[in-house]
Amino acid sequence: MSRLLILGSANVDHVMSFEYLPTIGQTLMSQDYRIEQGGKGANQAVAVARLCSPSTRVDFICHLGNDVMAHDMCHNWKLDGIQTDGVSKIQGQSTGSALIFIGKNGENSIGVAPGANDNLTVTALLEHQDLINRADWLLTQLESPTPTVIEALKLVKQRGGSTILNPAPAKSIGTEIYKWVDIITPNETEAEAITGIAVDDEDSAAFAAQMIHSHGPGIVIITLGARGAYVSSPEFSGLIPAPRVMAVDTVAAGDTFNGALLVGLSNQLTLVDAVTFANKAAAITVTRQGAQRSIPYRDDLIC
Repeated sequence: MSRLLILGSANVDHVMSFEYLPTIGQTLMSQDYRIEQGGKGANQAVAVARLCSPSTRVDFICHLGNDVMAHDMCHNWKLDGIQTDGVSKIQGQSTGSALIFIGKNGENSIGVAPGANDNLTVTALLEHQDLINRADWLLTQLESPTPTVIEALKLVKQRGGSTILNPAPAKSIGTEIYKWVDIITPNETEAEAITGIAVDDEDSAAFAAQMIHSHGPGIVIITLGARGAYVSSPEFSGLIPAPRVMAVDTVAAGDTFNGALLVGLSNQLTLVDAVTFANKAAAITVTRQGAQRSIPYRDDLIC
């Protein structure tokens, strides 16, 4: 049985839809408003759980507030098959929240208040040493405190597991983290934050990938939205196109991609096939509204 571990954030998403995204100083009337369950870590954990085989164990380490939304999140995660031994509810803290603006073409702007996510310290992480020790793979992001992310990657890597870092949201994290990363999956904005190279086509993606390799990761996958993903690895280098679809909401697309990538690789797919699988899963997600409710199930990709 494969054991897949996700470390990351969980947020309550407050979503507003607009004809177009407001500019600085502009006030627009939202076409609708809804509350969703989200957070990069939680979205990726849901994607993994929905897309993996029944014999796979999916563990999630995160911090929630001690509130109603935290109870609802845990209930829904269990329904998806996520093990919640690593989920802690922190007294006196609110569950993280995000304000999401969505334009008519699916583009979005997001602001995050971390809440209890910021209490996932290294000390708190080590309370889940058993989950870390048994993980075959770790998938994590940057909505948790950076020292905690580094420690988790280091512990899994040192005991022979494999690691994937989705360096989102883009922020300065130094270079120490990369020596514990097998696979890194930035989008264009995040790749530019790491390298200083504006990524807007296949050539610039290849250039940025080579710079990222110099920091340590052996496999670099730069996601390029509707165009697909640029892969740079000893096995294959080049663009793997995404299916063409009509996007209505791109909020959880990257998270679905990362979760599906982990599932594909843990199922022993080749890197190219795993990225192709991840592209297909993300393409389904963008045709649906919402964060976790837009993430497909395994049968959606098989049919």
